[in-house]
Amino acid sequence: MAARIQRPQVQRLLLAQLAVVALLSLLGAVLSGISGAASASTGGLVAFLPNAFFAWRVFRYQGARYSRAIVNGFYRAEAGKFGLTAALFTLVFIAVPPSNPTFFFGAYVVTLFVHWLGPWLVKRPSHT
Repeated sequence: MAARIQRPQVQRLLLAQLAVVALLSLLGAVLSGISGAASASTGGLVAFLPNAFFAWRVFRYQGARYSRAIVNGFYRAEAGKFGLTAALFTLVFIAVPPSNPTFFFGAYVVTLFVHWLGPWLVKRPSHT
């Protein structure tokens, strides 16, 4: 009987990132009003949206017969994530420049750091 490796549950990691964005937006609202909340929200979303895109793209294929598609999927997802990040930064700075850059970049960095919690947030299935 062939072993079947299940996909990691990345939804918990993405939900944790969204929770961090919400908390930082609330903190921005308390400390700096609506401008701080808007800056924190946009900074967090600039970090979150490319990560969600990456997770959506990278786990499309499963199984040894799709190994080439899996590897190509990782490269394409990473390239898309990079391009989406650059496009979102450009869009934010042209369309809605953050009124509080501290909250914008702080929320961006903290949202990215949630990945460090990945080993505890992504539940791995038992292989026994």
